[in-house]
Amino acid sequence: MRQQERLAGADFLRAAACLLVLAHHLALRLDMRRIPDELGPIANILRFGNFGVAIFFVLSGFLLAHPFWRALDDGSTMPSLRQYTIRRAARIAPGFWVAATVSFTLSLTLLALPLTPELAFRYFSGLLFMSQWHWRTFFPVEADGPLWSIPFEVTSYILLPLCFFLLFRLSILRQRPLLARFAWLCVIATVLLAHVLILTVFPFDDIGRGWQYGLQGGAKEWMPRYNPIGFFAVFALGALAAGVEVMLSRRPSAWFDAAALLALAVAGYRLVISPGGSAEAYGWLEIPYGFPVFPLAIATALVSLCHSQRLGRLLDNAPVRYVAKISFGIYIWQEVILISIQRLNPGSFGASSENVVTGWLLSCGLAAALVLLVASLSYHLLERPAIDTGNRLTSPQSNRATPFKV
Repeated sequence: MRQQERLAGADFLRAAACLLVLAHHLALRLDMRRIPDELGPIANILRFGNFGVAIFFVLSGFLLAHPFWRALDDGSTMPSLRQYTIRRAARIAPGFWVAATVSFTLSLTLLALPLTPELAFRYFSGLLFMSQWHWRTFFPVEADGPLWSIPFEVTSYILLPLCFFLLFRLSILRQRPLLARFAWLCVIATVLLAHVLILTVFPFDDIGRGWQYGLQGGAKEWMPRYNPIGFFAVFALGALAAGVEVMLSRRPSAWFDAAALLALAVAGYRLVISPGGSAEAYGWLEIPYGFPVFPLAIATALVSLCHSQRLGRLLDNAPVRYVAKISFGIYIWQEVILISIQRLNPGSFGASSENVVTGWLLSCGLAAALVLLVASLSYHLLERPAIDTGNRLTSPQSNRATPFKV
């Protein structure tokens, strides 16, 4: 059955996303003042590996929207929200909770931070996936900055079925694919208007604002441009791409290989031209990560790779599939490992090396090996058992519109 088929290219983009984010955090630890001038452009491009966050949002929207589009196009009922909720929780919550708890403990021990009510409040708001709504709680823990995006994505998980609920309530959209996709464009337009409203209504003062004030100051610098509604617009573009993909013929075509190459080239070009601008690459409506060009290019690549003759399968090779499998662990554990290396060895990442690039590369190799090891353990000992439990809990009520696992 179609929902059981592997969507070619999805594993490649998932692996690329987590490795880009890892490259971003490694590049942040390179002393740019000491590197040779000819390496400066490459190092600056690596710092924009934060674009991987946008790939994750587009990819999640693309994969999770498939069952909703198929059900809507078939004129059937909306997919089970119970199944959707349990499987999303099983996939995200255990790993996130453990990583947040370990990071919170390291904040008190390795980083020697005092246990204050605010630090505890940030941690518990993160555990409840509610940290995304205010700059004080934006970063749930001090020792694992990347965890900020998980509650943002949980917001998108909630908004996706709510928006589809509205589409399912409009009987005129059933079995009318083009009209339904136009309705989703209206959803995206509404989300963008809401984002603009947030920018207008919730400006912040400059007191304690900026990365020189730590993670909370950085969060105040990011917000309100970083807000869950704006990120849902990125997520919704992936959902729209899923709506386009399910309308296309299943017959592969070389034209889709060419389209995928072009889309990936556009995405890569948007990334490499980012140095010189803001570190967050704010795009249209001040949504970060090159919006809308970069997420649209990724969405186009996803659709095209699914229908390509060779490129999708070529990119989804065995090593790529394994990295994709453990990608969540790579994302949630990388900063814990990098901070631990720096604290235990202050001279790491070239800080005490005569040749800063060589010292940085050696530390990067060690960090990458540890990240892959910990991510593998996280997947096999924590994430996979939770996923299997979620599948068992929902299998009696399984239907033909089960979301793809992401």
